[in-house]
Order: sequence, then C-alpha cells, then structure tokens
Amino acid sequence: MATQKSNFIICTRDVDRRGRFVAEPGTTRYLRVPKGLRRYDPSFEVKSRDRWRLAVRAAADGVEDEVSGTTGDVLVFVHGYNNDMDAITWRTETLQSTLAQQGWRGLVLAFDWPSDNSTLNYLEDRSDAAEVADRMVSDAIQLLVEAQGDQENPCKINVHLLGHSTGAYVIMEAFTQAQKKGALFRAEWRVAQVALIGADISSASLGASSEWAAAMFSRSVRLTNYSNRHDKVLGVSNAKRLGTSPRVGRVGLPADAHPKAVNVDCTDYFATKDPVQSSFNGTFNHSWHIGDELFALDLALTMEGAIDRHALPTRERSAAGMVLKPGQRPTFQAAWDAASPQVAGKALEAAAAGD
Repeated sequence: MATQKSNFIICTRDVDRRGRFVAEPGTTRYLRVPKGLRRYDPSFEVKSRDRWRLAVRAAADGVEDEVSGTTGDVLVFVHGYNNDMDAITWRTETLQSTLAQQGWRGLVLAFDWPSDNSTLNYLEDRSDAAEVADRMVSDAIQLLVEAQGDQENPCKINVHLLGHSTGAYVIMEAFTQAQKKGALFRAEWRVAQVALIGADISSASLGASSEWAAAMFSRSVRLTNYSNRHDKVLGVSNAKRLGTSPRVGRVGLPADAHPKAVNVDCTDYFATKDPVQSSFNGTFNHSWHIGDELFALDLALTMEGAIDRHALPTRERSAAGMVLKPGQRPTFQAAWDAASPQVAGKALEAAAAGD
C-alpha cells in the first residue's frame, strides 16, 4: 500500500491580519501539511515552488520519500462550494487511502480555492471559482506538466483531475482560461483522466458542440462523469436556475455527449448504500463517493487506463448506458491482471491520438 505522510495542497485563499486563511481569493501558496492535521495556515507553505514540485514528484510513485522517481500519477482534487479546510483535508486523505487500498500507486493533492462554509454564499463562491480558475492552470496543472518537460530531471507524471460539485466548474473554466494564454496552449501538454462527481455544471455543457468544453476535451484523454439521480443538492442547485439547466452530476451526459466522455450512472448503487454504515463527509447523497470502496476501485482502474472504459469489471451496460455495479467488489489486481502494462500503454497512446 502507498505510504503518504503529508497532504500536498495548492491554496489560493487570502490571509487575514491574524494569519488565517479566509474565503476570499489570495496569493497562491504551496503547502505541505502533516497527515491527520485537519486545519492548516500559511506556516505550512513551502516557499520554493520548485522544491514543492520535486516533493510531489517524489511522492507520485505512491511512497512519500526524498527520491524523485521517473514515473508516477498525481490526482488533483478540486473541491466544491461549502467546503472548509476540515472537509478538504479529510477528503484528500480519504481519497488517498481508499485509492491506495485498491492498489493505486499515486499521490492525491488538493487544489483549494476560496469556498465559504455557508450555502448562502453559493453564488459568490461561483464567482470566486471563476477568478481562481486561471490559477489552477498556471499554478497547478502547468507546474506538474513542467515536470514532464524537465530536461535535467526527466520524468513522466500522469496528471489526472477530479472535480466535485462546483469543482467541475473550476476545471472547465481553467481549460478555457488556458486556451486564452496562447503560449501555454501551444505547448505540448495534456492531462490524462478527468473525472467529475456530483458535478454542478449543466448536462448540455459536455455536449460535442459545447464551446466551453472544447478546450478541456482537446487537452485531456478521457472524461468520466459519475451521475446520481438521488443527488438532492444538485436539485437545489437546479432550482436556483429556475429549473432550466439540469446538472450533469444528477441527470448524466447529454444525448450528444462528446466522444471522449463516458457516463457512469451510480443511481442504483447509491440506493443500496446505508449512510450509517458508510464513511463520508458532507451531505451523503452529494458526497458519498469519497470514502466508498467501489467508487475508489472504479476511479483507480479509470486512471490506470489498462481496460477499455466500457469493459471495466466495476461497470455493466444497461439500456441507459454504463452503470456502477451494485455489490460488486472485484480486486484491483484481478482487473489489472486482465490487461498487461503493454496493453495499458497502447490504450493510452490510442486515446491520446483521439481513438
């Protein structure tokens, strides 16, 4: 199992006069917070951007040490609104541990944008999310992509993104901002897998003709959307838009979905879950994914990319498309044994070529 001692966090919150992070956009800071510490402050900042990046590289093979490997995986977790620091650290650590338990060797780091802990601040948070989306590209994605082109210390880091709730909005907007930066978008870089859970963006925004999604799809290999029709939080979000824009985290992808996207309907599986017996943080119907073993396994297999997205043992076909299999617990090793690393490499190359 992977061994991680720290939470690596990119924090874009402002700091008040007492030296505490607040829910307003501020200077980007790179933090290394001891595992188990729920709240953090600027004292955990690693002053050198490059030193922080090298520490991330060293941990990307699943073991946090001082040895920088040549390969690895980094999953950037982008939280949603109504998330305080306690929720962010819990979710980051839980993602790390559950993915490791399923056999995934990689590092989960958090991109912390200023989100208040009150639902009344929802619309302001969306405005803040748009403001810091540019920062996610320049200070998070680009930082990791630079490692792929480091001539002195070459490595191959696969960068993946996981957006929860409004975090999906931040990811989408980040790619749009990147496209506006001509030099950055002309450079050779790509993220591997983009995954969305409880995504608070419209279903139509992931259509093949969506101008907003075009930049993201051009710079990513695959997108997986996990939907759940029992998600009541997204029902509230939908109501705030006068019911005119169904959310993709609730209803799934549109009929004209982009060919790089796949929807995994979790509705039936969620109906089998008991919150009393589950580990979660936040509203259960909206945040059950983080802490769930089957979701962790499906996400781990998705990031590995060795098995076709329509053939993962954690999924099955239905009339409505792919669904998460209720009650199924195949092991990561069993699934991996079904596809050799050579097959995985060929699959990634084909996906990168637009297959």
